[in-house]
Amino acid sequence: MKSEAKKPWQSLPMAGELMPENFCEHIIGSYARGRETDLEADEHVARSLMPASSALHRSFRNLAPDIPVFSFQDCVGCMECVNECPDTAILAKVVEPNVLEERLAKIERPDLRENVKQCFSTTNKYHELFVKKGATGGLFGIFVDADKCKGCGECVVACGTHNALKMAPKTDLDLRQFDVAMDLYRHLPDTPAKFINEKALGDMMLAQRSQLYAGGAGSCMGCGEVTAVRQMLAATGFVYGAENMGIVAATGCNTVFGSTYPFNPFAVPWTNSLFENAPADAMGVRLRWDQEGHGNRRLWVLGGDGALYDIGFGSLSRMLMSGMNIKVLILDTQVYSNTGGQTSTATFTSQDAKMAAYGKSQPGKKEQRKEIAQILMMHPNVFVAQTTAAHINHFYKAVMAANEYPGPAVVVCYTSCMPEHGVADDKAGVQARLAVDSRTFPMLIYDPRKGGKIRECLSLQGNPAMKEDWFIEPKSGKAVDFVAFAKTEGRFARHFDAEGNADESLLQAQQDRLANWRRLQELAGLR
Repeated sequence: MKSEAKKPWQSLPMAGELMPENFCEHIIGSYARGRETDLEADEHVARSLMPASSALHRSFRNLAPDIPVFSFQDCVGCMECVNECPDTAILAKVVEPNVLEERLAKIERPDLRENVKQCFSTTNKYHELFVKKGATGGLFGIFVDADKCKGCGECVVACGTHNALKMAPKTDLDLRQFDVAMDLYRHLPDTPAKFINEKALGDMMLAQRSQLYAGGAGSCMGCGEVTAVRQMLAATGFVYGAENMGIVAATGCNTVFGSTYPFNPFAVPWTNSLFENAPADAMGVRLRWDQEGHGNRRLWVLGGDGALYDIGFGSLSRMLMSGMNIKVLILDTQVYSNTGGQTSTATFTSQDAKMAAYGKSQPGKKEQRKEIAQILMMHPNVFVAQTTAAHINHFYKAVMAANEYPGPAVVVCYTSCMPEHGVADDKAGVQARLAVDSRTFPMLIYDPRKGGKIRECLSLQGNPAMKEDWFIEPKSGKAVDFVAFAKTEGRFARHFDAEGNADESLLQAQQDRLANWRRLQELAGLR
């Protein structure tokens, strides 16, 4: 393009002085060249400081053999691929036709110009509906960042029968086409507000202020945790802005992939203390912010089930009883993912995990799972939600309600861990939806403002067949139960014989999941 190219970080919030040139070009440059051991003593290195969004400079283009290719003729603009991508590798914008033509004209090579033009789709949602009202419609663009994509393929699964995305070998493609398209994306103006539908909450990802996770983190391909973190940041940033939020992270996978020096994927202030004390750490931050007159800032604690179900559970409970305006996102993988998949109190009964391995002496974990959402509901004046990032509207509603709630709020999110659950890299969303359908992980929202009785405050909206024991799949006529869920994951594989019949311990685990669901129905006034 003829216009002066911006460096990637310059289009992100909080760039300025937090992205010093010497850090990007000297420190990150040394890592990129494999010469990090030659770096001299540095004030940033010594204090473990990293500028916001420095992970923009990290490239994964040589990691995977395949990359998603967009078919503009088939796209309906549902935004599911953009929301479910864990790596900020698929981005979207809506632009009015005259603006797009002006930008395309600056691409000198006709072949590249034509290829970039095919990133845009004329959808009913963003174009035809506006034209029918006599307004200017927008063109919906999908952009794939070859440097951030790890090739998990979850976007293709999310797209589903629309068939607007498919994986293609990189050897058959010219990746310069992707780079030119991403350059255009960075030069385009922000999506006009009229195209962001407040009822379709996934549209928040069209706004630049929602892009607070830069990608470039060292998470596993398809990681379910990252999608949840990215969506939480999007919902908070969209309403409050990057300058009005911060994160206190409990040690775990989220801190390892989120702080591998010198690559920081976060565009907001972030800190990590220990495994067990993130809620206590957050109490100190909250007190200081309030003293300085920053009571409007949203403070989020991030942690896994090991940190917040187990070792930091006491700290979490104490924080909730303080009544402080602190929000918590629990990334529930049902194991200690960071240290190799050891069992936690969130682990399902019968699950095959380290410290409770399936064998002759025991058929996986014997204990019942701790239902932390129900325990937290018993703390006075605490907002609680249980959700998944695959249920996009429910997740965003939960996070936005948590942010609005004038006190402590906890969002428990089911997050697939591919190596520990034994599922494919593209299946995080599929497994999360099946976990909900099978009563393995019911969704709920508990809002103390709704009334004085539990049934008035607790909603099970979003779960299929809320008044029934099991959801019946319409096409097959079969119940979608815990055994049906367990058949799809490697962590339960040893409970099935050659004919696919479940053993007694798995059937007992199914009764545990049914009892838990019935208890929730009773609490919500549905039984």
